[in-house]
Amino acid sequence: MKQEAVVEKIRALVLPVLEAKGRELVDVEYSREGQGWVLRLYIDEPGGVTLDSCVEVSREVSVLLEVEDPIETAYNLEVSSPGLDRPLTRPADYDRFAGRLVRVKSRVPMELDDKGRGRKTFVGILVGLRDGNVVIDLEDKKGYRVEIPLEDVAKANLEIKF
Repeated sequence: MKQEAVVEKIRALVLPVLEAKGRELVDVEYSREGQGWVLRLYIDEPGGVTLDSCVEVSREVSVLLEVEDPIETAYNLEVSSPGLDRPLTRPADYDRFAGRLVRVKSRVPMELDDKGRGRKTFVGILVGLRDGNVVIDLEDKKGYRVEIPLEDVAKANLEIKF
């Protein structure tokens, strides 16, 4: 089974279990690492994810995966918080994190940079999702706002400044 198919199957199995407990499934990764396969679940919950949350989800999901057996090969299950640079994976995330610093990469060049080239990476303050576009006030061009169609977003994460 292809990795994308495994991820979608796991997402469908795990999502109702997490939502029933008030938790969010941020992302699912299934990849070969070293000698074996790793299934990694990133979760979030109001107030933030604790180690106890990860342990509880790991136990519940392990039982579910044991019963459903959706993955043909051996793998290690890891449950984690999405981290400070949390990915924005759902349309609702763009409004939820409005006002925060973000880094968004588009699939296609969206505008010309200072050297006349198309630009794919944008860092700035997230305004939100408006009419299907991710709206960002750019950090490096004060007073300049970019709108990226949501379907053209390849990757979006919260950005942390130290």
